[in-house]
Amino acid sequence: MFKNDLLAGKRILITGGGTGLGKSMGRRLVELGASLVICGRRREVLEATAAEFNAAFPGRTMPLTCDVRDPAAIETMLDQAWAVGPLDALVNNAAGNFIAKTETLSPRAVDAVLAIVLHGTAYMTLAVGKRWLAEERPGNVLSIITTYAWTGSAYVVPSAMAKAGVLALTRSLAVEWGSRKIRLNAIAPGPFPTEGAWKRLVPDSNLDAVWLHKVPLRRYGEHLELANLAAYLLADGSGYINGEVVTIDGGEWLKGAGQFNLMEMLSDAEWEAMRQRR
Repeated sequence: MFKNDLLAGKRILITGGGTGLGKSMGRRLVELGASLVICGRRREVLEATAAEFNAAFPGRTMPLTCDVRDPAAIETMLDQAWAVGPLDALVNNAAGNFIAKTETLSPRAVDAVLAIVLHGTAYMTLAVGKRWLAEERPGNVLSIITTYAWTGSAYVVPSAMAKAGVLALTRSLAVEWGSRKIRLNAIAPGPFPTEGAWKRLVPDSNLDAVWLHKVPLRRYGEHLELANLAAYLLADGSGYINGEVVTIDGGEWLKGAGQFNLMEMLSDAEWEAMRQRR
């Protein structure tokens, strides 16, 4: 789909880059010529992913531990990254979520999600953005949100709150920093199963059929599809896209939004009976 040197010369930081969608995006970006800095809290996971990438593309992936909830840790990590060279782009991918009845949540449970998703994304974006602005460098921020950032969602209320905040951050800074050659965009994925988060959020395999029924394409997303979208938004060819959120969910949220979409449950005989009554 893309030339192999699409991202050559670009240095990209991915938060939560050791596993899941972060790892899938990282693999694709490095295949397309980028150099990576991947950060997260678990050193052994980061080092394993970096070793895997460096085996195929030597010296192109740098693992750095960092807790995005800690502004001081972010600055330390960025000092280490910048010592090798400045970043060209940031992918805000680190996240946390769990399913629960909202009335059962404690303040600490709410804070656990907000601290990673909203505060962590804001801290990281501001820390990287301030360096770009001080150096008068162009920059590119891509944040992974979700379709319920604009609709809300029951049972994941802290996540919905946080992702809505990240979307507001994206659109606000796209305007404020756009004239200084820093653009910000977001991707809103639908269901893209991962080994870790998916098992926690959809623990019952019997729910798979229900979930797939929600998606008009009747399948889950493939990681490469999301990674290719990220690559495009990080490439120079998308340079006039700013403040946008791109949905990649097989039509899932649109199906949920349409008031009469449930009519697909009618049989042919029921449709014919309706026609006869007209």
